[in-house]
Amino acid sequence: MYVSKENTTSKKNKDGNKNMEENSQIKFNTYKNGGFQNKIIYKVMLMGYNGANNTGSEIRLISIIEDIRKVLGSDVQITIPTLNEKNLRRYIKEDSKLIIVPVPSIFFFAIKTLVKDQDLVLLVEGSCYMDTWTSTLLWAFLWTTRCVHSLNIPCIAYSVDTGDLSYLNKYLVKREASKTDLIITRTSYAAGKLKKIGVTAPIKHTADSAFIFQPQSEEYNTIQKIWKQEKSSKKTDIVGIAIVDFNLWPVIIRPWGSRKNLYKWPYYFSRSAKRIRATNYLAFKWAAEADRIIETYQKEIIFICMEELDEALAENIVNKMKYPQNIRIFSSKKFNASHIIAILRNIDFLITSRYHTAVLSLEAGIPQIAVGHDLRLKTLYKDLGLYDEYFIEYIYKENKDIWNHLSNCVDNLFKNPINNHNKINKGFIEHLKKSKKNHVLLKEFLEKNGWNVGI
Repeated sequence: MYVSKENTTSKKNKDGNKNMEENSQIKFNTYKNGGFQNKIIYKVMLMGYNGANNTGSEIRLISIIEDIRKVLGSDVQITIPTLNEKNLRRYIKEDSKLIIVPVPSIFFFAIKTLVKDQDLVLLVEGSCYMDTWTSTLLWAFLWTTRCVHSLNIPCIAYSVDTGDLSYLNKYLVKREASKTDLIITRTSYAAGKLKKIGVTAPIKHTADSAFIFQPQSEEYNTIQKIWKQEKSSKKTDIVGIAIVDFNLWPVIIRPWGSRKNLYKWPYYFSRSAKRIRATNYLAFKWAAEADRIIETYQKEIIFICMEELDEALAENIVNKMKYPQNIRIFSSKKFNASHIIAILRNIDFLITSRYHTAVLSLEAGIPQIAVGHDLRLKTLYKDLGLYDEYFIEYIYKENKDIWNHLSNCVDNLFKNPINNHNKINKGFIEHLKKSKKNHVLLKEFLEKNGWNVGI
């Protein structure tokens, strides 16, 4: 099958027949079986944070692939660019309809070349319009939008978020994101923030794609069975703690640096004597709280590393504890999404600094507390009605101790988890319903603009 794109209102095919699309803003001339079939999407590119051994991104990508196939059918060809090909192949199985394409760290030319062969491009990274983690990712998504727009190819930001932005990045988001054909945000707060910045693209808000993810039953059931046996033998509650080293971010561009701080050249994690001191302080405080929970409540603790780079902090915490024998570490480097979900949904309480740890535990109604530093967890907890009582904003100041606040929240949650649990159950139902609208909005957009869809 050969796919070509034409931007003129009238072109002749090989047989001399004219193909007229005078009223279409975006025009597709698709040659198949000896003739042209207009407005059929054969190739879709998914641009995101793919292959980073990040459970949240893994689950979003798998869920969005399923959404695309619901709308466009199983024969659509999906292309996934990545900086981490080896990691991505752990959970994405390549075949004739799903192609993994490695791209270089300096991505501008590669992305521009790659999008030329697409019929539709989706931005699929949840943290799409924010520079909390790094401006580089933001620029990659905005550059993709710019390239796609210049080629008259439709571009949709799919179930994404926004957050903190520098003045420069606010300007760039306003200018480039406005070229997107449709932006679907995963919260109403994100939609409002983009509008406030001045983004003029059509914006709808739903919920995160991760809510519809269905774990692979065999892998999920195996871990669940083992986990329940362990819990039964220990006969004690298990508290999951999902940690983030807030001091690694943002990732910055530099020509050289310490190898231990290298993400992928030329991108390095932010490190300095002050940041290292802050990381050690964070580890010390997490260790103290974990020891307190073990001493006071005789509970087991597990550290859940939703991204591979969380492991270093987890190990740092355990090394500072009085009761390391009561600790286990579960990392996305070893466990896939189905495994992590099985673990998350079989703990008794959760303390999380990771957005998707909160999201993926909701279905099981796990009572929880958040210690967050960006808008994603904050807005989720506002939506759930948990913000006032159970959200703690992390600000690193050694003379400003948030940890007493955390201890008080933990005590209250252990004593009375029912109110928290009920709000989570209600919130999950609402978010799941919204999440199911993502593929509906995609289908409506395509139909409205004249493309054939698979359902």
